[in-house]
Amino acid sequence: MGLMLKVKDLCFSYRERPVLKDVDLEVRKGEVVGILGPNGCGKTTLLKLMNRNLRPESGQVWMEDKDLAAVSKKEIARHIAVVPQSNEIRFAFTVRDIVMMGRMPFLQQFQGESSDDARIVDEAMRKTNVSEFADRYINTMSGGERQRVIIARAIAQRPEIILLDEPTLHLDINHQFEVLDLVKRLSKEEGLTVVIVSHDLPMVVKYCDRIVLIHDHKVFADGTPDDILTKENLKTVFNIDAVLEYDATLKAKSVKIFGSYTKQS
Repeated sequence: MGLMLKVKDLCFSYRERPVLKDVDLEVRKGEVVGILGPNGCGKTTLLKLMNRNLRPESGQVWMEDKDLAAVSKKEIARHIAVVPQSNEIRFAFTVRDIVMMGRMPFLQQFQGESSDDARIVDEAMRKTNVSEFADRYINTMSGGERQRVIIARAIAQRPEIILLDEPTLHLDINHQFEVLDLVKRLSKEEGLTVVIVSHDLPMVVKYCDRIVLIHDHKVFADGTPDDILTKENLKTVFNIDAVLEYDATLKAKSVKIFGSYTKQS
């Protein structure tokens, strides 16, 4: 399994306020990795650094054998797609228009879309179950529908890596599972490497192969959900009394917060 992304000795500050310090992280092909931590811990900043939307104060981000600092944004977009935290689009683009934007990294200046681009867009819409909305304006759609369109746009980039920033934020519970079921399926079927930033413990337990906990500006723990979501780690990072356990009724692992259960995972 080849190495897709490597973060080495990464540091970043906002106006001299440290956000990330000496972060090391490796993500391999086909993994679904969840980056967890409380609000303000630097999760989204780390995701932006992994896509070179931000430049590190020091350290490097490597894509295979290439330092992202030496790679053009267009070239990065041919390998890494991003699903941002907000899917609000104010302009009246159709669903097909939005998904076609995923082909922009592959178009030459003044070049229009080809029949191959149209085929890739149709395929991305089919995989994300939005084909029926192709001619619908995206600003008339529900949050869950829009999120599927944004994922379709990412898939149309034909990426090897997808970075998702709080992909279920503001979505109803049924749409949360729908979106992440889709991402997990695409990862399995197409070997996509997926990095998900989230603070939703039950969702991460259900969908991620590995979990990275961010605490005190650093990687606090990195490993499987069983290894990482211990009572001690959850107390340190989230300040909650909780434990990961198997629920025989649900036939699934869940995060139990003492006194009540979280959502099924």
